Amino acid sequence: MSLVEGGFATPLVDTGISSQYVPNTKRHPVLWNSLQGPDAAFHDQGGEVFMQQESKLALKAKLRGILPPVTMPFDEKGRLIASGIRKQIDFMIDSGVHGIVAGGSTGEGHTLSTEEFVESMEATHAAIAGRVPFVVGLIVNSTIEAIERTKKIAHLKPDALQVTPVHYLFKPGPEATIKHFREIYQETGIPILIYNVIPWNYLSAELMLRIMEEVPGVVGMKQSSGDLKSLSDLLGAAKSDNIVLTGIDALLYPGFALGAHGAISALTSALPKQTVKLYDAVKSGNHEEALKLHWKLNGIWNVVRHDNLPACTKYIQSRQGVDFFLPRAPMEPVSNEIKNVIDGALKAFAI
Repeated sequence: MSLVEGGFATPLVDTGISSQYVPNTKRHPVLWNSLQGPDAAFHDQGGEVFMQQESKLALKAKLRGILPPVTMPFDEKGRLIASGIRKQIDFMIDSGVHGIVAGGSTGEGHTLSTEEFVESMEATHAAIAGRVPFVVGLIVNSTIEAIERTKKIAHLKPDALQVTPVHYLFKPGPEATIKHFREIYQETGIPILIYNVIPWNYLSAELMLRIMEEVPGVVGMKQSSGDLKSLSDLLGAAKSDNIVLTGIDALLYPGFALGAHGAISALTSALPKQTVKLYDAVKSGNHEEALKLHWKLNGIWNVVRHDNLPACTKYIQSRQGVDFFLPRAPMEPVSNEIKNVIDGALKAFAI
């Protein structure tokens, strides 16, 4: 295997270490006993959970490339149709993606009840069936809710959590933010990717680097909101075992060219095969082909409604054989006018 580090060429010896998590032994002795042994990737010191650096490097090699977010299948009454997830997962994996994320923004994770969250994570996990890594998204407004939700899906043993800073009106300070991520990890033992997307609680590159330094279980982050400068700063200052992913749809190509280790974004969900080709082109040094793909992808990005992105993503998926589902109210279905514009842009990929 190879480790993507500032570029795409650094070799990495396969450690063979499992990505299983080991929760705090004092809080979860039963789970600890069940996971002890040569495959345990994490170890406990003084009642706290730590990650071995080689485990972080193995996880970095695993969580790279195109990791599309699952769109949640809702019917016209807003009910979750969990059985609709499987066909989408097969579509993504058949397109060559490197992992799957469920519960993020494109997946309308902020609209899911706890019961729906558990149901959709279980359906996603079952559909993946171990074929690619599985990341669970958390969009919640308190530390305790993040912990409680994670414990309800702990039996699925996700490879990582993708966690937003709290997203309501109020904003905790840096120390409270660090404590938020530390407590989630200490209580669950599952590695964390920071999902930096909340406009009024937008974390600086300096703060994210500090979190990754002070909270060993925070293994990386996804930089969104069109901020290529912060992505560049993170890549320039990150340690060798940090994971830096891009969520900047309009600038996936320059993000990969800078050395981003992969992407989680709406376009990777809408057009997984094409974004895999883009990633592979940059990885192989074929920038001429990558630039061609960039312009085609950007043409599609420029015509979708960004304030109704989940609905547009579902429509683009449906044009490629995935069953068509609706966004959850109050978000509206894609209008015929927008469908026609999207259809025109998709012709660049013969869709």
